[in-house]
Amino acid sequence: MHKVILRKTVISVEEVFHEGGPVADKPLLRGSVLAIIENPFSGKYVEEIQSFMEVLKPLGLEMATKLAAALGGADKIEGYGKGAIVGAAGEVEHGALWHAPGGYAMRELLGDAKAIVPSTKKVGGVGARLDIPITHTNASYVRGHFDAMEVGCNDAPKAGEMALALVMSTGARIHNRAGGLDAADIKGEDGLR
Repeated sequence: MHKVILRKTVISVEEVFHEGGPVADKPLLRGSVLAIIENPFSGKYVEEIQSFMEVLKPLGLEMATKLAAALGGADKIEGYGKGAIVGAAGEVEHGALWHAPGGYAMRELLGDAKAIVPSTKKVGGVGARLDIPITHTNASYVRGHFDAMEVGCNDAPKAGEMALALVMSTGARIHNRAGGLDAADIKGEDGLR
């Protein structure tokens, strides 16, 4: 059985007060946490990789807990997303192993989150950046929460590593006025509306 070999974590928090319009009394917080880990499958093709998802679950929960705390607590989180950058000796499928551990960790921490956790992944070199989509935690159609956060690390991922990421936000875009379903009107039946 493979194990998680963690090189480092990186936590980043943005406080957004305005985007050229009026200054908000309370800023939108967007944050990310990255775990730079050894990719146990790099440099070779391995058929059975799914078992590594189970191994990643505790890391996912630890990352989600740290990120929520950095943003003021799990009760403040309204948006989320996840992603992975796989080093050049790996393949994009290795990043797909983060779907369940990363998504379920945030949903478990946040309690009753109903919406699917949006995701993205790619193979990239040292210093590669990734735009991770963000949607509302309980209703994917809340247009005001459609957002993204760029993540990355200056010295990762090395060829034999993966950079696994979670992102969260505390609300809608700071000058949200594009219409659509409002967070106050969520029915919470299906994770969509």
